Amino acid sequence: MRQRIALLIVLVIAALLLTPLFVNAQEKPRPIKDLKPTVILISIDGFRADYLDKHPAPALSLLASEGVRARWMTPAFPSLTFPNHYTIATGLYPDNHGIIGNNIYDPEFKTLFTMAKREEVQNGRWWLGEPIWVTAEKQGQRAAAFFFPGTEAEIAGKRPSFWKNFDGKLPNFERVDTVLSWLDLPKAERPTMITMYFSDVDHAGHDAGPDSEDVKLAIAKVDESLSRLVAGLKARRIFNRVNLILVSDHGMARVDPSQVVLLDNYFDISQAETVVWNNAMTHIFTKPGMEQEVYSTLKSKAPAHVTVYRKQELPERFHYGKSRRVGEIVVIADEGWAMTSRERYQQPQKTANGAVSYRGMHGFDNQLESMRALFVAHGPAFKKKIVVEPFENVDVYNIMSKILRLKSASNDGSDAAAKAVLRSLN
Repeated sequence: MRQRIALLIVLVIAALLLTPLFVNAQEKPRPIKDLKPTVILISIDGFRADYLDKHPAPALSLLASEGVRARWMTPAFPSLTFPNHYTIATGLYPDNHGIIGNNIYDPEFKTLFTMAKREEVQNGRWWLGEPIWVTAEKQGQRAAAFFFPGTEAEIAGKRPSFWKNFDGKLPNFERVDTVLSWLDLPKAERPTMITMYFSDVDHAGHDAGPDSEDVKLAIAKVDESLSRLVAGLKARRIFNRVNLILVSDHGMARVDPSQVVLLDNYFDISQAETVVWNNAMTHIFTKPGMEQEVYSTLKSKAPAHVTVYRKQELPERFHYGKSRRVGEIVVIADEGWAMTSRERYQQPQKTANGAVSYRGMHGFDNQLESMRALFVAHGPAFKKKIVVEPFENVDVYNIMSKILRLKSASNDGSDAAAKAVLRSLN
């Protein structure tokens, strides 16, 4: 009995002696002394530009005040998640990179792409252009992605050296810690172009509206993860040597769920080959010979809350309408309105007192104030303590390629934003 007690005491003492060593090893990673120019691109989905002034976010606010902040960043049209992430990554408008909506029909493939169809999301045939991670890999650098639309597909024969299948249930802290572990790799294996993605703010905005307490709490949650990232970079003594770029894909508008246009009340849906719904925008691919009739019917009957266009008549400022994936007829909802069909329509849920609860939506005209996106950057490549004028998100690709000293692929962006935010273009 005494021997067992003595053995137990020895084991407990050994555990107590070993535990601090393990904890210290985790808390005090080795300093990184051989870091190449590195970019961490962080997407905070649905973070409207004015949220930073409305809600507490200590880590993000510090990065903004010490680095560069744009008054806002203008998303590409349509102001949806997949099109804008891929525009940020490629510097191309959706018309040119092919991801023209969250839901897409390609008349050549005769297939529908949706965010939920994993086999299509991971199929490189949809993703045109050259995203920054492919540019890096082509030119001898390593890229890594803890989620970002496009990073699950092989594009132009390339993938990031490290990438993940999207799983929205993975905790944010796990995402941060994995990114830090990639930085701990030996120089030859370490990625220089890293992407991260947080969806909390977008989900809260959709579910409860942009003015809700839920959005405030979601921002606090993401900011806690940013604080963890900053602490990890400081522990490795590279906080002032890594270039952080924090963006959002779009903003968020408050919507009354009862403000819905049932579009098939206003034309004969049997005259369409395919109808693609994107909430604020609908693409109609008409059957042969039916385009004029469908267009004329919608123009004369559709309610005032939507605008009907032939694809060639879409406003030039949208840079949208040349892709074969854009329907012959495009219907765009006014801010605060949605479109669907009678079959897809669901009665809006009501609160306990019988009122309709507000929600949030995006995908509207990209020039609207509610659609404005976030741009914050911090690191050795960036100017300090300045706020710059708004710019379009097609310019972000060139900013990243300059920091990484890569030759940019052909894109729709300019160097104007790079000149505004970077210390030097050399």
